[in-house]
Amino acid sequence: MEAGKIVKAVVFYEMGAAHMDTIQRAFPGHKALVDLFARQGKVIAIGTFADINDGAMGIFGTREHAEDFVRQDPFVLEGLVGKVTIKDWKETLLG
Repeated sequence: MEAGKIVKAVVFYEMGAAHMDTIQRAFPGHKALVDLFARQGKVIAIGTFADINDGAMGIFGTREHAEDFVRQDPFVLEGLVGKVTIKDWKETLLG
């Protein structure tokens, strides 16, 4: 691996056709999963884009963590996400 490069994984969620009230009903389970992954140090940052219609993203410590999250996420399991993309990311440390 190139010096200064740390491979992480970024998950991109594109919005599906679900209404906001359906999303809100699934949110507690999604939030519990986010909190669990945060406590375990598996997720670095996660959230929606400023315009919710642009979807959301999360940065995970490894691709395995990202894939595990997606497999368990109520938003995915209940079909509320239109599309999920996971990309490996080489974080460049500055300085």
